[in-house]
Amino acid sequence: MSPELVSILVLVVVFVIATTRSVNMGALAFAAAFGVGTLVADLDADGIFAGFPGDLFVVLVGVTYLFAIARANGTTDWLVHAAVRLVRGRVALIPWVMFALTGALTAIGAVSPAAVAIVAPIALSFATRYAISPLLMGTMVVHGAQAGGFSPISIYGSIVNGIVEREGLPGSEVTLFLASLIANLLIAGVLFALFGGRKLWARGSVPTDGATGEGDAGFTDGETPDPGTDATSGTATGTGPVTSGATPATPASPTAVAVRPGREAGDTGGTGDTGGTGGTAGIIRLTPARIATLTALVALVVAVLGFDLDAGLTAVTLAVVLSTAWPDDSRRAVGEIAWSTVLLICGVLTYVGVLEEMGTITWAGEGVGGIGVPLLAAVLLCYIGAVVSAFASSVGIMGALIPLAVPFLAQGEIGAVGMVAALAVSATVVDVSPFSTNGALVLAAAPDVDRERFFRQLMVYGGIVVAAVPALAWLVLVVPGLG
Repeated sequence: MSPELVSILVLVVVFVIATTRSVNMGALAFAAAFGVGTLVADLDADGIFAGFPGDLFVVLVGVTYLFAIARANGTTDWLVHAAVRLVRGRVALIPWVMFALTGALTAIGAVSPAAVAIVAPIALSFATRYAISPLLMGTMVVHGAQAGGFSPISIYGSIVNGIVEREGLPGSEVTLFLASLIANLLIAGVLFALFGGRKLWARGSVPTDGATGEGDAGFTDGETPDPGTDATSGTATGTGPVTSGATPATPASPTAVAVRPGREAGDTGGTGDTGGTGGTAGIIRLTPARIATLTALVALVVAVLGFDLDAGLTAVTLAVVLSTAWPDDSRRAVGEIAWSTVLLICGVLTYVGVLEEMGTITWAGEGVGGIGVPLLAAVLLCYIGAVVSAFASSVGIMGALIPLAVPFLAQGEIGAVGMVAALAVSATVVDVSPFSTNGALVLAAAPDVDRERFFRQLMVYGGIVVAAVPALAWLVLVVPGLG
């Protein structure tokens, strides 16, 4: 049995054990990386750790740390309230606002994970407050980022168009952009319909002045969610109303409580809260800590998008500054860093790095490229791009797969423009996987949820996307381009 095949089988075993024995998959993956790297690939410790995603580790820790401080001092509550006012209380529009916001950020040049890191914590805090499905909100953020990800001035678009030009293939920047935009827009529409969007429309508007009563979760008077539904649809089981910030799977946390008369929305009564309403019921006021936190969030956006600074290191630095000024918030926030998620993602990606180091990814791609039927090779390359990208860098996979497609594209039997667009869509739409950077950020950013349950939801949804989208992209973009 070849070393490459052994490494793939070990990955399957890791998935099976993690699923059936409830062992952290990241810890299993670290053990697998050590075993396969040492016994099969003849790698030393340096070779194994070469695949450790140090940059993603810092991003996950830094961003979740910064937004944990924002939750602790009530800044996210203020942002949620501002978002409600922006759409005149129509909660159903918020997922689309988040979709458009992340899409705009990536379209003008933000790296997709950076845009998701900025928007996801705010979006998921809103989902918690108004009993919107975290799966709906998180996937809308990721698909929004990918919708704008291939504009001619975006990072992804520039890289792929550069690869196409370097390989001497015909290309179309507009086709590439529109293919990703339309694909993600259609998926977002389906998600909205399936995961509670219709109920959100039926809910109507919520008050935009912050004057919500105890236990009303921001609904208008007399309005309650439909009984008998669960977290996937965005509402809670039972016949009573959902309390503000409560999720069906877990009890309400101190950072997501109903607004009570005489208490400021978002004030938890903790030591880190600075200032209140002065007795004004339900009014969310800007305090020095919140103003500083909002400034830090704006600084994060400017640093990442304007100066191309690392999102993780910038977030850690800003969090340290806020912690120095308001140490009580910092003490509470450190415990909210999603350490189990960090272990999970870093372990799996370290093992994927071992696969790349020993040539497993290239081995699989070359095997497909050697197939004598171009149309079959095209769909298999789309699936390889989707499967591998669900665990690794989307751009890196496209950089490897497009050159592998050159031999049969040069035959003229398959249109290069459609094939490149299909590969791009297949390799990026799967970033909702909890093992990808974007999916990991969504998982880590969700407050007050059962993380194991949310992880399984993202994994199942990511599996559905991996199974369905490459075939659809191939059918729509590649088959009509047959020579």
